[in-house]
Amino acid sequence: MIYKPEGCLFKTAENQKYISSAEGLSEAMEKGIILEARVAVCDSSHNLIIDLPCADGIIFRKDGAVGIEDGSTRDIALISRVNKIVCFKVVNISCNENGRVSAQLSRKAAQEECMENYINPMSSGDIIDARITHLEQFGCFVDIGCGIPSLIPIDAISVSRISHPSDRFKNGDFIHAVVKSNENGRIFLTHKELLGTWKENAELFESGETVSGIVRSVEDYGIFVELAPNLAGLAEPRDDIHAGQNVSVYIKALIPDKMKVKLIIVDTCEDCEQSRKIKYYYDSGKIEHWCYSTEESHKKIETVFS
Repeated sequence: MIYKPEGCLFKTAENQKYISSAEGLSEAMEKGIILEARVAVCDSSHNLIIDLPCADGIIFRKDGAVGIEDGSTRDIALISRVNKIVCFKVVNISCNENGRVSAQLSRKAAQEECMENYINPMSSGDIIDARITHLEQFGCFVDIGCGIPSLIPIDAISVSRISHPSDRFKNGDFIHAVVKSNENGRIFLTHKELLGTWKENAELFESGETVSGIVRSVEDYGIFVELAPNLAGLAEPRDDIHAGQNVSVYIKALIPDKMKVKLIIVDTCEDCEQSRKIKYYYDSGKIEHWCYSTEESHKKIETVFS
């Protein structure tokens, strides 16, 4: 079984086959298969009513998520699932006197299986798939499998500083992340180590080029312009520039020993929408050590995964 963020299985032919008939649900229950469907309602008791083509599906509150019963997971984790896809295992199937099928489901059971077989064995440096679920000022929450949440702090998203995670991601984005540590199944993540070193990013550009960039901050001594998520340069001050603005910049110099890029802002591009697609230098496997700094630099920016 491959454990993915919620929403990855829903449209697959296999999932649709199982949720479309009572026989399919029964087979999935017998085999212990994890399925997905959409939450139609969270009722007043915080039970989740599941939209199944062939049955009345329900996930009782206690089975809505790991941690609900002991209070370590708040009920907002259930309320916020309405209109979204959730995973579950089929616990029981019954039929009323009118022939209508009812299916008792458990999201908690799917999460417990994911924890045991996938989350708990994770170790520092493992590269995993994740899906952005919501953004806060301090970082982005992600689903790392079967709706199990983790957090990427804002300062771990990229080397180029951003004012808010929405500068880099949007809800629903599929991304890669790196396990920084696993403390008894509680996974701590980072992201910037997958976006390349200073040298790898700088090799995409040449002195004398004019390229596009995004203004990330305006300081008294200059303007920081992001050329790539892990590469920013400094341009001379201008009065008509603000953070978040798209600009075209002339590259005066790339300086490896100081890990600096000198820029001149050529023009502003108010209507230009920058692509959100992120270039990953690593997207699977494991990282033992990552060093952003160049060999010539005396400043060391690195992460050691142990």
